[in-house]
Amino acid sequence: MAERLSGETFKEKAFQPGKLTLIDFYSDSCVPCKRMVPVLAKLEEKYGDQIFVGKVNVAYEQELVEEYKVMSAPTLIFLKDGEQIQRLTGAKKAAELEEIIDQNL
Repeated sequence: MAERLSGETFKEKAFQPGKLTLIDFYSDSCVPCKRMVPVLAKLEEKYGDQIFVGKVNVAYEQELVEEYKVMSAPTLIFLKDGEQIQRLTGAKKAAELEEIIDQNL
């Protein structure tokens, strides 16, 4: 299950050297966000420790929302070595995310 991140744990977890990170900026009341839960679980199962999947609740982590200019939920941000390499908004299929992951591993 994707790890919930706070402002205090974000940089430590999301900026792991050489590791691809997928951050899901979500809201508890967002239906498309809820649709992403099994998709993210599938990715974690498939890729194991090759990637890190984290979740940031937009209602509670305003500093991160502002820093990453998140305008809607879900927003999925891929990071590698602390740098944003891809950003998607809205619910996505696993295949679309797998393509991005495979290109960046």
